[in-house]
Amino acid sequence: MMFSAKLRLNLPQEKLCSKVKSLIQELGLSHLARTRVGDGDDRIRGISGGERRRVSIGVEVIHDPKVLILDEATSGLDSTSALQIIDMLKAMAESRGRTIILSIHQPGFRIVKLFNSILLLDNGSVLHHGSVDLLDVNLRLMGLELPLHVNVVEFAIESIETIQQQQKSQQVKIKQVQIEAPKRVLGSMILKKGDDQGESRSGKLTLLQLFQQSKVFDIENINVGMDFTCDYANSRLRETMILAHRFSKNILRTNELFAFKTVQMLISGMVLGSIFGNLKDGLVGAEQRVGLFAFILTFLLSSTIDALPIFLQEREILMKETSSGSYRVSSYALANGLVYLPFLLILAILFTVPLYWIVGLNQNFTAFLNFLLLIWLILYTANSVVVCFSALVPNFIVGNSVIAGVIGSSFLFSGYFISNHEIPKYWIFMHYLSLFKYPFEGFLINEFSNSKKCLEYMFGACVMKGEDILKEEGYGGESSRWKNVGVMLSFIFVYRFISYVILRYRCSRSVIF
Repeated sequence: MMFSAKLRLNLPQEKLCSKVKSLIQELGLSHLARTRVGDGDDRIRGISGGERRRVSIGVEVIHDPKVLILDEATSGLDSTSALQIIDMLKAMAESRGRTIILSIHQPGFRIVKLFNSILLLDNGSVLHHGSVDLLDVNLRLMGLELPLHVNVVEFAIESIETIQQQQKSQQVKIKQVQIEAPKRVLGSMILKKGDDQGESRSGKLTLLQLFQQSKVFDIENINVGMDFTCDYANSRLRETMILAHRFSKNILRTNELFAFKTVQMLISGMVLGSIFGNLKDGLVGAEQRVGLFAFILTFLLSSTIDALPIFLQEREILMKETSSGSYRVSSYALANGLVYLPFLLILAILFTVPLYWIVGLNQNFTAFLNFLLLIWLILYTANSVVVCFSALVPNFIVGNSVIAGVIGSSFLFSGYFISNHEIPKYWIFMHYLSLFKYPFEGFLINEFSNSKKCLEYMFGACVMKGEDILKEEGYGGESSRWKNVGVMLSFIFVYRFISYVILRYRCSRSVIF
């Protein structure tokens, strides 16, 4: 609730804390103020279902909306919890002068007594709109006697077909006497004649027609199709800071995103170092180093797919929160992009330090820093790819297949299996779009450029150095080092931007204001 308050209210920290504390007391959650909510899947044990529902309501009312609309507020709850929720909403409506509209099925006796007004719908058409007592009267006037131990709302829902038949019968009578003006029948059921009045085929009023007859409706003051803008409580910078703080907490709390990753990277670096620790200095050793670089790329680019389910879950939360005007999509995209930089740097260090020095790669410290930079950018590129496709794909299965296809094709056209000179011209564009090409070249340049080691001797003379390998493969020297880094940064920006555009489109379709 504090997170929601920070985003929706532009207040000092003290007032925010006071407001959140007051709302927690009103919701009856004071004893759970510092308890984790949980994930709802029993993976993280948290509060009960009824308490979780109260938290959800608190998140939506923290900014004191005049109207609160709840869909199935009591679904999945036992009778006691459902009654407590409705009773709390009733008290909230009376104490704060708030209009609360909720959909509900099969309400109990005590819940029905708390309703001020009931709107009974069938296929979008109004069957009843009024008090509970008026509904009881109307049913009796139609000859429908309320059975014992059944509340009037449940009985009305079960009797919808009978009510429809009664309305059709009344409509026939109206047509027979040629009534032109609409009349109120049975005090709550409104029948309208005439196609010019927008009458539905069944004779029942739709919600739009009911609204057009209300006192609120004024055709001269309503511009149909007008654009509605949302005024956000905070600046884009403030939103980004708040969201980045939440992302950081989620990463630290989510084992798949950080805890397991740190252990995985450290162990992987040490294992790879132990395997490639006895590399020779000759041409054979150079080939083994090239194989090591190819494996590093494959491992790092494919190691972030396991975060896809978490990003898909975050997408649903984003769409829900932006639909209510909590924050901008651009703030979310910016915070998501910034918050992973330090975490991925930690992973890069844990992986690089043992691997680099155990294997005995280029002993120059500047070369080590360049290698670390490449590892960091590879991890960030992989993260950006997953973020991009998590915004695009409908579910994990499709996303996993798509990302695996992108990584596989990137490896195929990287130049490791077949050089760029031998790739068919109609496929050469894939070589330049490959996620593997530029970091792979960066590894080779970092290892063999300016290297004084001789890779092959003939008759006592050095006939091949590291620079010769780069020239043979068509790779540039130091001049190409930062070019590759720049292209990798471009990939990151493009994938992040595509992710933002897709999320912006998705969220724009779900906005309710």
